[in-house]
Amino acid sequence: MSSHDAIRLEGLIVRYGSFSAVDRLDLVVRRGELFGLLGPNGAGKSSTLRVLIGQHRPDGGRVSVNGLDVVRDWPLVKPLFGYVPDRENHFDEFTGRRNLRVFAGLYSISDQRVDECLRLVELAEAADVPVRGYSLGMRRKLLLARALLHRPPVLYLDEPTANLDQHSAALVRRTLRALVADGVTVLLTMHNMEEVEEICDRVAILNRGRLVALDTPLNLRRQHHERSADVILRDGRRVSYNLERADERAELAAQVAAGTVDSLRTREFDFRAAFLKLTGTEFN
Repeated sequence: MSSHDAIRLEGLIVRYGSFSAVDRLDLVVRRGELFGLLGPNGAGKSSTLRVLIGQHRPDGGRVSVNGLDVVRDWPLVKPLFGYVPDRENHFDEFTGRRNLRVFAGLYSISDQRVDECLRLVELAEAADVPVRGYSLGMRRKLLLARALLHRPPVLYLDEPTANLDQHSAALVRRTLRALVADGVTVLLTMHNMEEVEEICDRVAILNRGRLVALDTPLNLRRQHHERSADVILRDGRRVSYNLERADERAELAAQVAAGTVDSLRTREFDFRAAFLKLTGTEFN
């Protein structure tokens, strides 16, 4: 394992009975990288996360974090990561501050650090309010604060901006980019395609338990790029031109020069379309 690797999956297999949720997955996440794990429902994302957080032992292959095997070296691996699940599991009758203090006690973390994390996610003013009075977005932010308490070098997040308003989602994105700038490795799943393109350094697209694409969002768009123009002519005819083809570009230019074009709209092949092309499934 390279010293630049934070997470390495080698031939990972996860089975539930006769069903293979993850099928010989090879994947490397670099240190200090914000890495997106994408795929349709049932692609193997959650099963991969369950292995990384110790909820499911691999049925085959090897998984390591910072060079440590997640099975053999689990007591050493566990303190290395923070985890934000897709479903919150707070003590509703406790305040936000007390919730964090419960977990801080597991790592002998000071109250000062608890307060720092509350301020980081903009929950300082609601710190002494019982969590049962929190909105869904506040509950999500409290999960992030909890995961950051012990300053883990690796962070796993399952849909971190779900149920967040625009301001809070932007706060989470800024926080994650700041963590990565400080050398933290972030692995997340997301369903907001615009966020994926905005914050991820690289993404892996899974389908039926296998890796089907791995690159930066920009490169994936370029690799599966398609440009076209939808034209309505003055006689009412509708024509589409493939702008990747020189002959169709020339024909469109001739129509424009002749003044026969009534309206023209270009279509760029976006990241969502790339996902659909690779998996055969809409991103949802």
